[in-house]
Amino acid sequence: MNRRPCALLLGAVLLLTACSTGPSLENRGEVTAPPGDSKQLTIGTTGITESDLLAEMYALLLRKAGYRTEMLTVANRELYEPALESGQIDVVPEYAATFADWLNAKDKGADASPVGSPDLDATMRALRRLAEPRGLTVLDPGKAVDQNAYAVTRAFADRLHLKTLSDLGASNQGVRLAAGDECATRVYCQPGLEKVYKINITGIDPKGVGTTQSKKAVQSGQARMLVTTTTDATLDQFGLVILDDDKKLQNADYIVPVVNRARAGSRGVARALESLAPVLTTADLASLNRRVDGWRRLPEDVARSYLKSKHLI
Repeated sequence: MNRRPCALLLGAVLLLTACSTGPSLENRGEVTAPPGDSKQLTIGTTGITESDLLAEMYALLLRKAGYRTEMLTVANRELYEPALESGQIDVVPEYAATFADWLNAKDKGADASPVGSPDLDATMRALRRLAEPRGLTVLDPGKAVDQNAYAVTRAFADRLHLKTLSDLGASNQGVRLAAGDECATRVYCQPGLEKVYKINITGIDPKGVGTTQSKKAVQSGQARMLVTTTTDATLDQFGLVILDDDKKLQNADYIVPVVNRARAGSRGVARALESLAPVLTTADLASLNRRVDGWRRLPEDVARSYLKSKHLI
């Protein structure tokens, strides 16, 4: 997992946010500032490989459009979202359904009903409704989605001719699932697999989501399937393949740029960032992750090479 050297400490984030002159709209419920077009933009990343790659691509596209950029690593959403509201960070890559649910819980409490769903249009409407009063603009999603996924060994899939989760349900196979502890109660995990796909889950092996331990458990036959993500870069190393979520159980976690409206709400910023939307696919992003995590390439080099190959820079 790649981590950039400029990571912010908690105290630094709080200090920056407190001292910022940016238009923090926490608890205000309305937007008054017009869209801004600052020529010096700060792009936030969480420091994990995928976030770094997306942030580097955003930076390169914005530089081509005439903006100066710098990168800032902030460990988690609890820290970078307030900095984004305050204008200390101007742009971040986000995930539509997850960010919608996070903002909804921030507004209404941890027990708020989810607003993210498998329906991308409904999810985007909910996300924008929640983001706008905070001074945030959510740009259009593209093709790339990083959502929960389920993988089995290639040998098992080939033997039973499995391509989809529906195929697995129809096979009547008992399935021990390598996953996180929460899988037993999350609607997208065991309950959803049983209800939507009629998969016979015989037990949960609590080895985590997409971890090496989970992959080894499936590879060895200790478990039959694991929970991972659609952009997992190391499945091939373990002889694993993802079964298609053909009935759309998983939420629409499409990648979306989110910007501070007062500083980066211009059409110039939107055009630059949205040029990536029709080009970057889920498979592309998994491949880029693999180049960083498996081949030990620098995120900025991988991002630049990809954008050049697509004639975006």
